[in-house]
Amino acid sequence: MQYWLFKSEPGAWSWDDQVKKGVEHWDGVRNYQANNNMKAMKIGDKGFFYHSVNEKQVVGVVEVVKEHYPDPSDKSERFGMVDIKALYPVKHPVTLAQVKEEPALQDLALVRQSRLSVVPVSKAEWTVMCKMAGIKA
Repeated sequence: MQYWLFKSEPGAWSWDDQVKKGVEHWDGVRNYQANNNMKAMKIGDKGFFYHSVNEKQVVGVVEVVKEHYPDPSDKSERFGMVDIKALYPVKHPVTLAQVKEEPALQDLALVRQSRLSVVPVSKAEWTVMCKMAGIKA
């Protein structure tokens, strides 16, 4: 299993939106690296749902339920999407400031590549962040 972090502006698509929908496609990605990250995803992979912009915090956990397929909104036909399912909220949101203060998370792609909307999370980073969030890894 691999782990990921999905970033979304809560005004555009929030954790509450994801929970209400249950399963939804993660579309609109127009960055090659983020798209390649989604191409690497497999059914059953887990991810953090992260509110970007004003909140800058992990708020929930999702699961990949459909692997990479074409994004019909992409006229260039270069980019795709995956489907994710809301699993559960975190007990304690993990802020970007907390992530940056944690030595074990200094190499986290969220810190190093802050502009990417979909980034990988190592198993060790996942474990640390789950502990910070008050959830089981």
